[in-house]
Amino acid sequence: MERPLTRNIVAGRPPLDLGGYERAGGYKAVRGVVGRVAPARVTEEVGQAGLTGCGGGGFPTARKWQAMPTRAERPGPRYFIVNADEMEPGTFKDRLLMEGDPHQLIEGIILSAYAVDADHAYIFVRGEYRVAISRLSQAVAEAREARLLGPNILGSGFGLEIDVHAGAGRYICGEETALLNALEGRRAIPRAKPPLPQVSGLFGCPTIVNNVETICNVPHIMAYGAAWYRALGVEGAPGTRVYGVSGRVKRPGSYELPHGTRLSELIEDHAGGMQEGFGLVAVLPGGASTGFIAAGDLDVPMSAAGLARLGQRLGTGNVIVLDDATCPIGFMVNLQKFFAQESCGWCAPCRDGLPWVVDMLQRFARGEGRAADLAVLEEMVDNLGPGRTFCGLAPGAAASLQSGLKLFGGQFRARLALGAAA
Repeated sequence: MERPLTRNIVAGRPPLDLGGYERAGGYKAVRGVVGRVAPARVTEEVGQAGLTGCGGGGFPTARKWQAMPTRAERPGPRYFIVNADEMEPGTFKDRLLMEGDPHQLIEGIILSAYAVDADHAYIFVRGEYRVAISRLSQAVAEAREARLLGPNILGSGFGLEIDVHAGAGRYICGEETALLNALEGRRAIPRAKPPLPQVSGLFGCPTIVNNVETICNVPHIMAYGAAWYRALGVEGAPGTRVYGVSGRVKRPGSYELPHGTRLSELIEDHAGGMQEGFGLVAVLPGGASTGFIAAGDLDVPMSAAGLARLGQRLGTGNVIVLDDATCPIGFMVNLQKFFAQESCGWCAPCRDGLPWVVDMLQRFARGEGRAADLAVLEEMVDNLGPGRTFCGLAPGAAASLQSGLKLFGGQFRARLALGAAA
């Protein structure tokens, strides 16, 4: 089974219902683990598999789970939350998994919640994902009717309820503590850390927040083992990833491939290369909050370690292709407009700095750029960077800004000359 995450997904076919999912081997891991294997063993297996967060952060999943205090240390409710607020531009993999195989996510939640002894789970879904919300809700209802959810799953004594929650639709809700505030019915702004959500999260209780794709891996790890999972990847990266490609390629879409697949292979072999008449200039390797990689540097593994060699991040693993018919400065304007619009307004560098960046980039796009603007843009890269803002929204915007200023420096200088001539 080379593509465990998408094995049940067939284009044009509705997702498998509970019976179909079980006939395909679904809930095998739940039946073999819940009440039969110690919860700590689940965490240990996930750790040995090398599973890391697939939503952009890339943090080791087991380490996050291990940071949650035990029930003896913190009595009371414990929550498990799936972050399905997929609003990163160029990213659509979680939608594929939720719409195409909702029971896979439900099974992953049951196993993950069992590992951390959580008794209530929420799937926080982007509100525009109406099909995903409907299909997840149906899958939850089917699982509950089959007593795979409820107070005493499979007679194990472990109980879990899952609620599907439709978010109001803000990018900031993808930040885990802003998501918690939104789920509590409050303004979606990031929280100060520490304490981490694992210690004081939803309603002040111990809480784990993981991404959809991350949790969809858990049933397969528990069914087939950590060694099997690690062997799926290449270039030293474990498992598979659902990579996406958008832009002027021949076959844009999502592709489940070995983790560590080379970026050039993803674009040329799987996405079919560029459409006729267009050339590839650069790519964003992991959504809009990652930095540009030039066309000559694409022979790199799509993994955190591989992209780190170029000083870049894997992010969500969804590639946005910039072609030679698109103005790179205009492209950067669109990116920064999004981040400026989606700022929660909580801290000044993000709230005030991003609109300022947009204004200066627009001047360059019109051929009215000034040398002083270029100097300020370079200064803003530092002002918006890690450690300067309350969360990762502005540093994500700064990643494409910094790399764009470097890679497209010639275009910026040409716009300076145009402005001077005018």
